Amino acid sequence: MAKRHVLDGVRVLDFSQHVAGPACTRMMAEMGAEVIKLELAPFGEQIRSVGFKVNGRSIYFIQQNRGKKSVCVDMKSAAGKEIVYDLVRQVDVVIENFAPGAIGRLGLPWSKVQELNPRAIMCSISTFGQEGPLAGLPGYDFIGQANAGITGMIGDRDNGPYIPIAALGDTTTGAHALAAINAALYHRATGGSGQFLDISLLDCYFHSHEMNVGAISASQGAIDPYLPGRYHQAVAPLGVYKSKDGYLILIAILGRWKDFCAAMGRPELATDPRYVDDPARVAHHAELKVLIEDWLQSQESDAATIALLGKHHVPVAPILSIRQVMEHPHMRQRGTVRSVTDRGAGSFEMPGMPLRFSGFANDLDLQAPYLGEHNAAVLGGLLGLSAERIAGLTADGVLVAEPIPA
Repeated sequence: MAKRHVLDGVRVLDFSQHVAGPACTRMMAEMGAEVIKLELAPFGEQIRSVGFKVNGRSIYFIQQNRGKKSVCVDMKSAAGKEIVYDLVRQVDVVIENFAPGAIGRLGLPWSKVQELNPRAIMCSISTFGQEGPLAGLPGYDFIGQANAGITGMIGDRDNGPYIPIAALGDTTTGAHALAAINAALYHRATGGSGQFLDISLLDCYFHSHEMNVGAISASQGAIDPYLPGRYHQAVAPLGVYKSKDGYLILIAILGRWKDFCAAMGRPELATDPRYVDDPARVAHHAELKVLIEDWLQSQESDAATIALLGKHHVPVAPILSIRQVMEHPHMRQRGTVRSVTDRGAGSFEMPGMPLRFSGFANDLDLQAPYLGEHNAAVLGGLLGLSAERIAGLTADGVLVAEPIPA
């Protein structure tokens, strides 16, 4: 039988909630893995009730959980705990993103997973990691961001730091977790054992720093970047510049400076001692900024500027709104924006699958589950529980399922 996708045959028991863990397992589902979303009774995943809803269905939940099977269990009951233990015996990967120690208090620490299934890979995602002075603190994406020195590089000195309204840390951490899980699966497939993966937002955010960490260390603190505003502090011109119609991102560093000077009709600036290289341009950026913005604002339009700079191979981009991105022909043709149809919420657009494989379709036909929708299918098919047993567990509140609309 032909494989559905690259992870066809991999089975995942997913305890995760919100974004970081679900982003990881969502991509695994998109790659063909069987993802069993273990939801804690009686309410299940917290984001089922968060954000804009259509017919009671959270669009936020649907985006993060398409392609997963929902099993809703009361893990505080002995019968529920045994169901979870039996599921652990049947899976390749266990993933959770509770606060450190919480999964252990539910009865499933790494030592228990190892006992139940020595070949299993367990991935724990948290804000600060499983150990260390900060490990026990509550945390979300922006908390990890602030502690990793990222928020301190967003904003300006006059107005202070800003936050990006995007789950940068959560999705990046989900992608790092996916890389670690796939490496662990490869290790196991080539003769290795199961293992525990400790993935934190803090580590992944700090991993995103470009040149600042090394510069601070190697300069023994002489370089100490903080809140650079709209412009890069180490190279120039690189930043957000006021243009004819709004703002443009412009990058004319290194060899592109000469190309930019030619585009402006000012080739002599390429050899001007004030602007001859990046350190000189950084030192004289106050006057250079005025020169650049005067030129940008003298152009016919931002579209004309982008076309002109494109001919000279100078990297430039408009500052698009989310709606503009969603309507952009490149994004639509590539599938960066895709349309999906949910059984309850109908059709809407969401971000596309970022990982693309030449041998497989990029968009599998997937649905987000209703709460406990797959209790019978998973527990009957995988664990061999009878319909009568499942009905009894449901009557006792060990299993929970919401009605699925016709």
